[in-house]
Amino acid sequence: QVQLVESGGGLVQAGGSLRLSCVASGRTFSSRAMGWFRQAPGKEREFVVAISGSGSSTYYEDSVKGRFTISRDNAKKSVYLQMNSLKPEDTAVYYCAATLGLGDPRRVPFLRDEYAYWGQGTQVTVSS
Repeated sequence: QVQLVESGGGLVQAGGSLRLSCVASGRTFSSRAMGWFRQAPGKEREFVVAISGSGSSTYYEDSVKGRFTISRDNAKKSVYLQMNSLKPEDTAVYYCAATLGLGDPRRVPFLRDEYAYWGQGTQVTVSS
């Protein structure tokens, strides 16, 4: 069993920055790819970015490339999302997610169904 708790969301002006954190409990954190997804009102939950278990590989959705950076600290069982140059269209509830950790440790999955565990979400609101 894995529990994930996100924090760091809030209200920010367009062009500003936020740093989200996700702290995990449970076993074998370093074997699990970790991802961030987001869901805006009236929209489907969408992939944002993922990172492999070791932190050596990442995969970003095109709209956030160059603006967002994912990182992880396996000793702290934590994953982070640094968000810069925020835009109003980034407004959403952001969710941290973890895989089962049974696949290729180099993979960075991007499908919702590849993630078995989810946090409660943290609201990010970007005003114009």
